Amino acid sequence: MATYETMPFHLETERLRLRPWDEGDAEQFSALLAERGGERPPVERIRTSIGELLAATATTGIALLPIERRDEGDFIGYCGLIIGRTTLEEPEIAYELFRHAHGRGYATEAARAVLGAAAATGRERLWSTVGTWNAPSLRVLEKLGFERDHVSMEENGEVAWLTRALP
Repeated sequence: MATYETMPFHLETERLRLRPWDEGDAEQFSALLAERGGERPPVERIRTSIGELLAATATTGIALLPIERRDEGDFIGYCGLIIGRTTLEEPEIAYELFRHAHGRGYATEAARAVLGAAAATGRERLWSTVGTWNAPSLRVLEKLGFERDHVSMEENGEVAWLTRALP
């Protein structure tokens, strides 16, 4: 198994700041997850999830990071690398934003910063998996140079598997 550098956990773009999680993010993270539909997850459970994310980051050297707008300082979502359906050697890029932040290029901007961070670890390829119904996410991935590899059927429907070589 190859050895990789640790991913940078503090990333800044023209409009965004990505940083490690802290317990103060639990309320907003819970609200973001509630936008998926269904009940809002209890904040205490989200605090536990944040602790699990931080522990996984310490073990793997990759991270899912909260996104804040630099000028406003508000939490608008997350973006980063996860093992998800893939491997530590070829992780997935993942992102999710509050609906009010959609359509402004934030996902593309954050994901572009994460691509640079992933390349800095020495990895050669990333994956992304997204429901085929999610046209906005598929457009973001296309802008970032991801190409469709295959489609699988899961309990929630069709999932597109996309991949991108890193420089």
